[in-house]
Amino acid sequence: MKDSSILFPGAPADDGTDQGTPPAVEQPAPQNRRNAGRVGDWVARHPALAAFPFVLGGALLLWEALVRWQDYPVFILPRPGNVLQKTLTMAADGSLLRHTRATATEIGAGLLIGLTLAFVLGYWLGRSRTLDRILSPYLVASQTIPVVAIAPLLVIWFGSGLLSKVLVTTIMVFFPTLVSTVVGIRNVDADLRELMRSLRASRRQLFLKLELPAALPVIFGGLKLSVILAVVGAVVGEFVGADVGLGFLINLGRGVLDTPMIFVAVLMIVLLAQSMYWSLTLLETYLLRWKQLGLTDGD
Repeated sequence: MKDSSILFPGAPADDGTDQGTPPAVEQPAPQNRRNAGRVGDWVARHPALAAFPFVLGGALLLWEALVRWQDYPVFILPRPGNVLQKTLTMAADGSLLRHTRATATEIGAGLLIGLTLAFVLGYWLGRSRTLDRILSPYLVASQTIPVVAIAPLLVIWFGSGLLSKVLVTTIMVFFPTLVSTVVGIRNVDADLRELMRSLRASRRQLFLKLELPAALPVIFGGLKLSVILAVVGAVVGEFVGADVGLGFLINLGRGVLDTPMIFVAVLMIVLLAQSMYWSLTLLETYLLRWKQLGLTDGD
């Protein structure tokens, strides 16, 4: 056998060892390192969600420590375990779902009516300065009356059923969305509106292609406030007079000194408000993705 140094100048001579071993190659980054990078990116994009388990755990520990330190009775301040046990009991007998569904129905109906009225009236107020000058004083004056003062009257007039709660919720959500719609419509670029008209765009095309997309960023600001106020309105209506709902649970728990029940109702109210707020935020992200990418609606 010829010396390998003759065939491949500069290579070491064949000393009988195995020359078929492939050269060492650089190994890719470990999988755990790549996963750590992905986790770090997710934490950077969602800091609030990443911190939530730690905040919740810390709050529960402080809550438990406070109760043990002061030795509060259950009717003053229950332990987290008492609230969890009450939640499981109410979930098992179906009462928690029934009361939550009633409040959610009132919120949904109030939002549907209030937002529809706010959008329609806000659009015409934004388009017509004359109509705005006529109606604005009355609309502003209507908002100076506290809802807690109107709610008892609505219960007297329309009963303690669903209708009175829906009306209270409608009143709560109407004004923020009305104002944001008016501001959004008035902020539409006048030159773009004239351009659309010069291209013989119809009223429907003008609204869908220019006015609505341009006003949506401002409108969503009012919508986020409205969904929170909708929860408040429904609960206020249930406080005044109701036989079902989360507000009714709070009144019931207060009457029988069942503090864990009050905590369960409050936590469900918070979950309802948070779920609606984040759902609206996701919808805003989806509908305004063209704005985040720096594009116009036509692109």
